[in-house]
Amino acid sequence: MSDMHQLLEKAYQTNDLTKDEITVLLENITEADREDLYRYALKTKQAYYGDKVYMRGLIEFSNICRQDCLYCGIRASNEKVERYRLTPEEILACCDQGYKLGYKTFVLQSGEDRWYTEEILVELIHEIKKRYPEVAVTLSIGERTMETYQSLFAAGADRFLMRHETASKELYEKLHPTMRFDDRRACLNDLKNLGYQVGAGFMVGLPGQTSVDLAEDLRYLMGLRPDMIGIGPFIPHSETPLGKEQAGSIEDTLVMVALARLLIPDSLIPATTALGTLHPQGRELALKAGANVVMPIITPTSVRKQYALYENKICGDDHPEDCRYCIERRIQSVGFQVDLGRGDSLRKNRSS
Repeated sequence: MSDMHQLLEKAYQTNDLTKDEITVLLENITEADREDLYRYALKTKQAYYGDKVYMRGLIEFSNICRQDCLYCGIRASNEKVERYRLTPEEILACCDQGYKLGYKTFVLQSGEDRWYTEEILVELIHEIKKRYPEVAVTLSIGERTMETYQSLFAAGADRFLMRHETASKELYEKLHPTMRFDDRRACLNDLKNLGYQVGAGFMVGLPGQTSVDLAEDLRYLMGLRPDMIGIGPFIPHSETPLGKEQAGSIEDTLVMVALARLLIPDSLIPATTALGTLHPQGRELALKAGANVVMPIITPTSVRKQYALYENKICGDDHPEDCRYCIERRIQSVGFQVDLGRGDSLRKNRSS
């Protein structure tokens, strides 16, 4: 048995690898090893979640952001972005449409736009929960105070997605000149301590990122034990300082998705839109490598293209119902079943 096969077998059997073992694996993995890894990841996903793929309705409600991350197309310094901000009434209209399409989770995502105060968000969450008591509300709105997170949770928010971005402090602070590495981690800890189902994650292929950094990402997630792990490729945007850099690869991203499934086996892992942008079958490949969530977009078509964190994002002209049924067909085409329930994490189900 080869050293690589032993490492893959260990990850599958024990859900554990050291940082050095992950690094060795990343630096020496062959095409045949990758296929073995994906097979192990798929078996692990099926052991925990069966063939279910959970669907969430994604509402990108503002592309206004006070931060200036070097890779992001809606960074504060990008003056070429046509900015928009949906009103609470428009967000509720998206929820109405999403509910009619069968979604039981709404993901409210935006740049760090402080126009949406704690009061506005609390009222919005109250209204969503009043209209649809059985629906889960997920927020992805960046860094706020612990007090604000507490108020939003008390109002009925169930989940919070906030990628840790990278476990390397040096790389984090280079890529996020307006932010602090320790603040990000503190926010994630606060969210966990308050009782949210928490999502973290990172990008693969960032300029300056090493195999050791990626191993650190996985080790950090093994310690954090988030309910959801979002992993996508770096895709450059021409109106950013990293616009001429090379994109991350589909293969490297799928390897990280599969390793996340083996090392944090009870997590929910989305097949990201970025993967679908990088490769026509990107989301399907991710589902076969251990992912089990998709997030069809229900942002109004009129503003959808303006939420461009990276360029050439797929589904820009699609209507919400197009996305809903297109993704359902894609899920079924690779042998999985759509689940339109809330899709809570196994950790949440065990603790409730």
